[in-house]
Amino acid sequence: MSLPDKAFPVSWDQFHRDARALAWRLAGLDKEFRAIVCITRGGLVPAAIISRELNIRMIDTVCIATRHDYVNQGDTVLLKGVAPELTTDAGEGVLVVDDLTDTGKTALEVREMLPRAHFACVYAKPKGVPTIDTFVTEVSQDTWIYFPWDMGFTYQEPIAKGSRG
Repeated sequence: MSLPDKAFPVSWDQFHRDARALAWRLAGLDKEFRAIVCITRGGLVPAAIISRELNIRMIDTVCIATRHDYVNQGDTVLLKGVAPELTTDAGEGVLVVDDLTDTGKTALEVREMLPRAHFACVYAKPKGVPTIDTFVTEVSQDTWIYFPWDMGFTYQEPIAKGSRG
């Protein structure tokens, strides 16, 4: 398996700062959110941080598995839907949280369930930006984000290959 050329490793500290920055943006919207729906698994960590910062106690999950590799995103499989009480009013007052929108495919699937919900991601790629409402950091489409829960401590190759003198 070859790794992507554009790697964006994110530490726990950085992710926590970025998730809090997302909470600040959401707080500035002056909206009242009655619940958070986090898209698993990536949305679990930012949802915990945002729920604390915005004092939102009702949290649900929507569980969607996506088959992908470093280049292509495959089909999605709905493993668990949203609680029926959160779909009233088409999801008005619900905050949907994920770590990343890549192509927007997952967000679009959830938006079908909650068309009036507010969608927020910590990180966004250009193809996914039109499918969400709020995000903190945009990265290029060909960047692979390594989240802290996916990493261990190992040697890292230098960005510049070869000798420079």
